[in-house]
Amino acid sequence: MIKVDDALAGVTRLGVDTPAVIYFIEANPTYDHIVTNIFQRISNAALLGITSTITLAEVLVQPIRRTDATLVLQYSELLTRSDNFRMLSIDREVAERAAHIRATYNIRIPDALQVGAALSAGCEAFLTNDHDLRRVTDLRVLVLDELEL
Repeated sequence: MIKVDDALAGVTRLGVDTPAVIYFIEANPTYDHIVTNIFQRISNAALLGITSTITLAEVLVQPIRRTDATLVLQYSELLTRSDNFRMLSIDREVAERAAHIRATYNIRIPDALQVGAALSAGCEAFLTNDHDLRRVTDLRVLVLDELEL
């Protein structure tokens, strides 16, 4: 296990994968204490959080299926109106980076797009719960299952 403080040492821009957003908004009992700590750092401007529009598409599926307008709003507010948290569009630069990431590390294209967006934004680290992404060496990959406060 790695302490969150140690994992984030020297990190000013943190790429954030979809699961971390879901765990935070839905207060997942296993991860809530860690993601709340990290999102508090983002809120306090200790970190700039970066994600991509892939996250918006992924997080809205279940609330839309359940017609949970409150949850849709919570996700939308976090991703589009939060201070110190940015959502990047998938543009040509991100797509080309994603292609390189996919070709190099053989990860799924949505994951490659997320990592590509983080790299395009200058992130030093990427927060995920996908163990397969640890093979990416272009930035520090922080796996929630391996973090503790």
